[in-house]
Amino acid sequence: MGNSNLNMQLSVIILNYNVRYFLELCLKSVQAATVNLDAEIIVVDNNSQDESCVMVKRLFPRVILIENKENLGFSKGNNIAVAQAKGEYICILNPDTVVAEDTFIQLLNFSTKQNNLGIVGCKLIDGTGRFLPESKRNIPTPLVSLQKIFGYTKTYYANRLDENEIGKADIFVGAFMLIKRSVFNRVDGFDEDYFMYGDDIDLSYKMLKAGFDNYYFGETIVIHYKGESTLKDEVYAKRFYGAMQIFYKKHFKRYIIFDTMVWLGIKFASLFRSKSTILKNKIDNYVLVSNQIDAQLKTAVSKDIELVSHIKPTKKNIEIIFDTNALSYKEIIAQLSNYNEYEMATYKILSKDSNYIIGSNGSKTRGEVIIF
Repeated sequence: MGNSNLNMQLSVIILNYNVRYFLELCLKSVQAATVNLDAEIIVVDNNSQDESCVMVKRLFPRVILIENKENLGFSKGNNIAVAQAKGEYICILNPDTVVAEDTFIQLLNFSTKQNNLGIVGCKLIDGTGRFLPESKRNIPTPLVSLQKIFGYTKTYYANRLDENEIGKADIFVGAFMLIKRSVFNRVDGFDEDYFMYGDDIDLSYKMLKAGFDNYYFGETIVIHYKGESTLKDEVYAKRFYGAMQIFYKKHFKRYIIFDTMVWLGIKFASLFRSKSTILKNKIDNYVLVSNQIDAQLKTAVSKDIELVSHIKPTKKNIEIIFDTNALSYKEIIAQLSNYNEYEMATYKILSKDSNYIIGSNGSKTRGEVIIF
């Protein structure tokens, strides 16, 4: 599909695999964020077995849907979409994210002022409002990667930059990346040798090697429900190790030394790391942040649901539900970010004109969907 003469501002690319409800919420937020932009939304589905594709066709007829007949992985799926994209800029976006109405406007305004732009990342928070440190990372040298395997992550993340600052950083997570399409193509996009992990590290590093500057923009916040998985067991360690094998073989000559070190690290990682568990809090009260009670929701969750216009500090075991029929996505993200210190609260979003609430109780747990 030829697009060399087209000058659309932005193509938002969302790779989906079996997260139908998260995808719906994501698309609603992206639609709200692209109202005043010359933009297109492309969903690439990697042969989901849920009703993702049916939902996109029914609720989002203007979204471009690419239906792969098999799971082609992260890199290949995104490359297929970029090949069809028309935007000057592309945004690689996970389906388990929620963006604010001004996210793309802010980032495009920033990007157009940079002369040597590679990737722009932003501040990511999990479903409880906590900052996700993988929003900005350093180059994972062999020593840094080995330290991460043993649970020492201080050198892995770009802590020199405050989470709310703007500045150069090396590596960004594939959940959110804004890139000029011409630059993405210049470095040959995502390396398809990576199926699931490491592709974002590789692309970020290729940008640096090609002489581009990667920037972290901490003034806009995006919710990423399934934050970075932690290295809490041998299975994940092997996945991380496999991706890093490809990365070091490609970019570093002395990868064989790293190979041996990481193999030993994986063998002993379980001795140094305790398994992490997140207990689901007992919910005593439900609070709906809205201007009216949803009758179906009230029946589904609790007869005693409190209606408020804004979160209030509390020590109760409460579930706070944000109503997108009454609040903007930016307001929800701001409230979630501001009140994340309340340990006894969990959070959900009531999707606009829908019959479900959705959320996650932490970056180490899978998201939860409650249909009513």
